[in-house]
Amino acid sequence: MPSMEKIRIGTRESQLAVWQASLVTDLLLQHGYESELVYIKSEGDTDLKTPLYEIGVQGIFTRALDIALLNQDIDIAVHSMKDVPTQMAKGIVQAAVLPRASYKDIFVPKGAAVCNTFEVQHTCRIIATSSIRRKAQWLNKYPDDTIENLRGNVNTRLRKVEGSNWDGAIFAAAGLERIGLRPDNALELDWMLPAPAQGAILVVCRDGDDIAISACRNFHDTDTALCTAIERDFLRALLGGCSTPISALARVDDGAVVFEGNILSKDGRQKKEISKRVPVSEAVGLGHAVAQDLLRDGGQQILEGIRNGQ
Repeated sequence: MPSMEKIRIGTRESQLAVWQASLVTDLLLQHGYESELVYIKSEGDTDLKTPLYEIGVQGIFTRALDIALLNQDIDIAVHSMKDVPTQMAKGIVQAAVLPRASYKDIFVPKGAAVCNTFEVQHTCRIIATSSIRRKAQWLNKYPDDTIENLRGNVNTRLRKVEGSNWDGAIFAAAGLERIGLRPDNALELDWMLPAPAQGAILVVCRDGDDIAISACRNFHDTDTALCTAIERDFLRALLGGCSTPISALARVDDGAVVFEGNILSKDGRQKKEISKRVPVSEAVGLGHAVAQDLLRDGGQQILEGIRNGQ
């Protein structure tokens, strides 16, 4: 039976984070659980200048919420799943993975520029992103372009694009679409593989909190959970973090899991990729297995180059 006390939902203060937490509020209410939002500022929200890969720590957007959970200041926390470390803090467990939205990256041009002729526009563009993964994939395709750092929540980043000398910036489609800010002239980058778990929302709680776990299990999506687990296993097996250009996408298709993954050097000049299709019944361990295959096929050399600062 639902608890008589409200479930306290921890969230960052950005518009997107609040939207995601509010979605969980609605889902809980549909199953008879009342809840309230508790706003917590993260380290990633206070440092808006240092590129994420220079900060160099996984969990920069989740640590403050982890602490609040373990201190019992909140009962559950809601995250963009791609921000969550592959090894969660001791005492914190996955309660639910919501159905995935778009996993794609999009290019948002400055001003009213139209992107349907994007491929034939001038080279030597200036493109903004804080993601080392996006930077590496972009330079692999457009080596003459320049990449500049762009930090802040999605609202701040959109404003910065308009006030800059950049030609545009790269965003996650899901983030802009969820809060109704995707520009009409944005271009989907179908060639760019996403970050592991991009577009998915993760709800976590304290280990042993049976009420919170039971409440969140009502809206847990098994297909999204399977695919994101495979992607995150791939990332973890490659020992990847914010400073490693690693991409992964798993999809359930007609009883099978279709996986694509890659690793690039930071300058985009080197790239190794892998793809595999297996029955869903054989998907356990897939992320780790394809990571090992990729390492043997040249991925290890790229990884060593990144570690050595090349």
